[in-house]
Amino acid sequence: MSDRFGLFQGVLADATTIVLAGAGLGAWLLAAGVIVLCAAAGWVAPALRRELVRRTVSWLALIVVLALPVLAGPGWTALGVGLLGVACYREFARATGLFRERAVSLCVALGIVVTTLAVLESAYPIFVAVVPLGAALIAVASLPSDRPQGYIQRTALGLFAFLLFGPALGHLGYLANAADYRPVILLLLIAVGLNDVFAFVVGKAMGGRKLLPATSPGKTVAGGVGAVVLTTAAVAAMGRLAFAGTPMADWPALAALGVLVSVLGQAGDLMLSAIKRDLGLKDTGALIPGHGGLLDRFDSLLLVAPAAFYLVVLLGGVAFAPARRWLVGG
Repeated sequence: MSDRFGLFQGVLADATTIVLAGAGLGAWLLAAGVIVLCAAAGWVAPALRRELVRRTVSWLALIVVLALPVLAGPGWTALGVGLLGVACYREFARATGLFRERAVSLCVALGIVVTTLAVLESAYPIFVAVVPLGAALIAVASLPSDRPQGYIQRTALGLFAFLLFGPALGHLGYLANAADYRPVILLLLIAVGLNDVFAFVVGKAMGGRKLLPATSPGKTVAGGVGAVVLTTAAVAAMGRLAFAGTPMADWPALAALGVLVSVLGQAGDLMLSAIKRDLGLKDTGALIPGHGGLLDRFDSLLLVAPAAFYLVVLLGGVAFAPARRWLVGG
């Protein structure tokens, strides 16, 4: 177990990880500096400045909540993703009122915990089995209360939350079971952050037709397309380092990963926007004063994590070492 929970083992010897971590931190510091300079010079309107600060805080949340556990070790990465899933579910449950359905809510939380344990154990069969078994448990959780009214709504909400915050997000943690996981996960985190910034900056600079005005009035078609182009270019450049020596280092594979991260990252953001519009909410939480909750900051990862996992695995971008059990021995 010490190799999974040892702190920062091998980080200093991994040049690629250091370069990518430095790039991510450097980009954040540059963005923060530009915002401060523009605000001091009065070059941007207050509303635009607030939005720029909001997105910079999002990057900081990425660094603190996920990048540090990734650098700390595989066990910490799995735990960090699991805790993030629980925290995001808590915000979702409160926003939707699902927390009032205690039996369903407890089953969702239990499913996220079991998913995290399967990731820690590097037990892929259990990780996969959690999905149908968890769905079945949620489906029967509220039956004993003998309340058929509202059954579809509470069960559907529970299944939706479980799939998003358990198995879907859990794929990011499962990548930590790969031999050289740090550069890959850091690449995904940086790419998701850049994708959000690119969509915002290009959209503001070029304007034009709104993408989905009823769902997210601030997003434009130009911003979405620009984000796909720029994110793909960034992933291609950084991916040559992260996937060096593997088939994923080829340009077509990196381009596919870049497009996938950008499109699904934007889709995840739009998905949460649709949820908030449906509920009449501005944010799903208030953990970060003035900037919403963790779910508001990590929505893009929910769809990116599973899709990127399978693309990278299928194209040979990572190799999983033989499982070393610590929960059941072996």
